[in-house]
Amino acid sequence: MATSNQSQSQSQFQDFLPVMADKLGGDGLIEELCNGFQLLMDREKGVITFDSLKKNSSLLGLQDLSDADLLSMLREGDFDGDGALSQMEFCVLMFRLSPDLMQQSEFLLEEALEQEFNNFQH
Repeated sequence: MATSNQSQSQSQFQDFLPVMADKLGGDGLIEELCNGFQLLMDREKGVITFDSLKKNSSLLGLQDLSDADLLSMLREGDFDGDGALSQMEFCVLMFRLSPDLMQQSEFLLEEALEQEFNNFQH
């Protein structure tokens, strides 16, 4: 169950991610997400673990999240079930936490596919 702190943190992040995408473009956004991953990851393991997330979460303004919230975040993004987040899992999680960005990505994908289809017909 999400706490109000987690909801507030997610809401704030959801507000900033689409703005970052608009300002930085796709490549710039991915670069910033990679920088965020670097801040949160365990240097020895090369992944985000519960301990590294807890230790470094304040760097991203998430210091108010409880241990249960941090574990929930890890579980939500952990697709391979290893108990940690790889860089790809982290990036996918960040996109999933931003519905506005997901809608924008879907629109851009549809637009690109339509353009490719039109180019193919000519």
